[in-house]
Amino acid sequence: MTKHQQLQRRLGVADATAIGLGSMLGAGVFVVFAPAARLAGNLLLVAIALAGAVAYCNAVASAQLAAKYPQSGGTYVYGRKQLGEWPGFLAGWGFVTGKSASCAAMAFTFGQYVAPGFATPVAIAAVAALTGVNLLGITRTAFLTRILLAVVLATLAFVATASILGPHVSGGAVSEQPDSAWGILPAAGLVFFAFAGYARIATLGEEVRDPARVIPRAILGALAGALVIYLLLGALLLAHLPVDVLASSAAPLLDAVQQSRLSAGAPVVQAGAAAASLGALLALITGVGRTAMAMARERDLPGPLARVGGRHTVPVTAELSVAAVVVLMLVTTDVLTVVGFSSFGVLLYYAVTNAAAFTLQDRPRHAPKWLNAAGLAGCLVLAFTLPPASALGMAAVMAAGLLGRAVVLRVRKLRKRVRR
Repeated sequence: MTKHQQLQRRLGVADATAIGLGSMLGAGVFVVFAPAARLAGNLLLVAIALAGAVAYCNAVASAQLAAKYPQSGGTYVYGRKQLGEWPGFLAGWGFVTGKSASCAAMAFTFGQYVAPGFATPVAIAAVAALTGVNLLGITRTAFLTRILLAVVLATLAFVATASILGPHVSGGAVSEQPDSAWGILPAAGLVFFAFAGYARIATLGEEVRDPARVIPRAILGALAGALVIYLLLGALLLAHLPVDVLASSAAPLLDAVQQSRLSAGAPVVQAGAAAASLGALLALITGVGRTAMAMARERDLPGPLARVGGRHTVPVTAELSVAAVVVLMLVTTDVLTVVGFSSFGVLLYYAVTNAAAFTLQDRPRHAPKWLNAAGLAGCLVLAFTLPPASALGMAAVMAAGLLGRAVVLRVRKLRKRVRR
């Protein structure tokens, strides 16, 4: 068996938490409220809470598994170890394909905020620059993520202040948005997409110091912080903007400031959105590259992607390959339409996470088996109540990956027979 060079353990609790929180407060926080409100109406906070509950189940399962298997690759590794090769591949393929689409979306969002008329070239430049940062080593990635996270938190505090100052929606306002369980479930699926950033912590398991202690704390800490922020922002937006206006907004946080007494501060929100996009993109490229590396180590992706090199011991080939795929999507695809596909892939990824955690025998008291079962059920319900186009599109991508792996395995088996 080929022995691969290992990554170095350099991240502590603060850095790992910042990477996870930076991912969850990425560009999604600036856009997710509108489509969720369109589906859930005044029950937006219920959808956020439901997404947070499912995310908590997944976070506990991720923390259990990451502490036991402190390797890069996240649920791809956990699925293989606990369930077998095929479930592991399903998780890894869903993560790599779904999050590659997310990378393109984050890059394009950055381009739109910075230079709307030149969004694609600016997006490509951002991908190139942040890939360069990643190639300088994981400590540089964590440092830049913390800076961007500070900018985003300051921006969100400004939006919250503007919303509190008003004006506020009158008590007699009537919404035409649906307030039903059928709207809450797909809305929760979209919001869950924004919560899924803690996966980045697990995918960095090989670069975290004392993983049995650091990873669980970082995952749960990042999720708790993100849930509080999303609930507070959702409540303030509903109080400040009529739900119909919120649902139809292309940039709800920007609209909230523009329709407040602090409207002159709108450029602050634009700058914050740009920083959020960069933070999310930086963390996404890092996580996808590590997962691709882990899959290549097991020969589920081309072998060269497993190479770790350079002075800073990073997966150079995987990082560059991810960047190339993202750039290709930017120049050939309407990337904003593929974000929904990613939600389906991410939910399948966490379904495998919960199934793998369910099989663990040694477990802490805060992680009973019923919590893993609830997380598995929640992921599947949210995945299959997403808009049909999103579910069917990613299902086709997943099927293509599974079929491709089956063909490759068949070819390998035939070659072995011929050699004999």
